[in-house]
Amino acid sequence: MTTGNAFLILSAFLASAVEMVEALTIVLASALARGWRSSLAGVGAATLALAAITAALGPALTAIPLNALRLAVGALLLVFGLQWLRKAILRASGFKALHDEDAIFARELADAEGAERVERAGVDWYGFVLSFKGVLLEGLEVVFIVLTFGSAQHSIPLAAVGAAGAVVLVAVVGIAVRAPLARVPENLMKFTVGVMLTTFGIFWSTEGAGAHWPGSDASILGVLGFVVVISLLLVQLLKREKLEAATA
Repeated sequence: MTTGNAFLILSAFLASAVEMVEALTIVLASALARGWRSSLAGVGAATLALAAITAALGPALTAIPLNALRLAVGALLLVFGLQWLRKAILRASGFKALHDEDAIFARELADAEGAERVERAGVDWYGFVLSFKGVLLEGLEVVFIVLTFGSAQHSIPLAAVGAAGAVVLVAVVGIAVRAPLARVPENLMKFTVGVMLTTFGIFWSTEGAGAHWPGSDASILGVLGFVVVISLLLVQLLKREKLEAATA
């Protein structure tokens, strides 16, 4: 397996895991407050919608010339990657509060318990819609990761393997404990995903523009190291700035 393919699977796995942890929090709150039947029906409907979207978009992306695709995908990944990385750096440096799955779960649970109960087709409509929206919105980001990563590397199945592994792992653990995965180091995962998205964005957009990296896919390691060093340096600089502001 090449360096590019290994990073492809790992990136798809981590990015999908982050999104699925957030989806799990919503589904669990819905299930505990409104019942498992309506929540699982919403999950099933969202899964079918995501499968249809993937089936429609996947073949279309493979028809685009590789260099044009890598340029477009690289630019998109840079946008998303830098957004994730910015939030992770701000959280790591103390300028932004850490993501709290327990608090989100408690809020979603309270909202679900207080909502009016209306049944349609034998399921609680609020529970169905809440689970459907949660899985669909988070799932769309997973689909985006799989299709962009996979098509740019000409290996959508490999990206799908990474994403599927994350979905299965989060679902199994979540159902087993029946609680939000609050102990998952989500900011570290988001930091890692932001670094990887940014790395692939730089790598693929440069290739798409017609340039060639020395060592081909092995150059990804060099780009990755550069992004990691700059990100950690920014964390330290922001921590120092926050400390100086607090002691001033």
